Amino acid sequence: MVKRVRTAVFPVAGLGTRFLPATKAMPKEMLTVVDRPLIQYAVNEALEAGIEHLVFVTGRNKGIIEDHFDRQYELEQTLERRGKLGPLAELQKELPSAGRTSFTRQQEPLGLGHAVWCARELVGDQPFALLLPDMLFRGTPGVLKQMMDTYEVTGGNVIAVEEVPRDAVSSYGVVGRGAGEDNAFRITAMVEKPKPEVAPSNLIISGRYILQPSIFSLLADQPKGAGGEIQLTDAMVTLMGQEPFVGVKYEGTSFDCGSKIGFLAANVSYALDRDDIRGAFLDELDTRNLLDAMIEPDRRAAE
Repeated sequence: MVKRVRTAVFPVAGLGTRFLPATKAMPKEMLTVVDRPLIQYAVNEALEAGIEHLVFVTGRNKGIIEDHFDRQYELEQTLERRGKLGPLAELQKELPSAGRTSFTRQQEPLGLGHAVWCARELVGDQPFALLLPDMLFRGTPGVLKQMMDTYEVTGGNVIAVEEVPRDAVSSYGVVGRGAGEDNAFRITAMVEKPKPEVAPSNLIISGRYILQPSIFSLLADQPKGAGGEIQLTDAMVTLMGQEPFVGVKYEGTSFDCGSKIGFLAANVSYALDRDDIRGAFLDELDTRNLLDAMIEPDRRAAE
């Protein structure tokens, strides 16, 4: 019988150096896409998938994340007194109920694998989901829910993947594809940043995982890999020789919000998807001639 996945781990200890100076005093996970921080989107995705326990692996200067998932009585009382019931309802709807969040520290920046290992006592001997908040996904249902549907059938370890152009694979972790459909195929290999000519496919690991607890014992003894860090991919490659790994080519769109371009694209995409601001946003872009500025280079390239 497949064990149910009840816990999700969110590694949020990174320094966010690509967004300095914005992230000098504010965690990168609190950067907003329209009107919600990145970490909120990841949490909402996890809750939609049925996750019950949210584990945040934090670092120094990350206390604001814990505050974000706590109640602010003065703010709520002020909103209620002023009759701003819509914003109040939004705050309350996205607040995890008492006892569903846990926080632990990664004292040293030793990589994603080490961050996951830091959550071992809170996860226990149970399968868990791992969500990288830098990666923002738009899909219906959410990517983790799509993965959960597969996991309930296959068990094992499940990884979300997406296609990229073959010449771009050297920037990512790449999987080899075995038998199965797009929503459940056997992963036969995992290679970190391969050269295009030797990559096993053009399917890249996308920042969403369902992992078995056996990964923790491997991470405990995992030597440092690329960048002098403990790499999760290295431990998964070892685990792949012991347990099955299943790939899910999810349905949806991804935004790498760890990069400035991905972050800006996410803001535009999410703004245009909002009925309450789409029209006004387009009008503002048109008023400032920004629509022409965005469209004109494409016209010139086509001519």
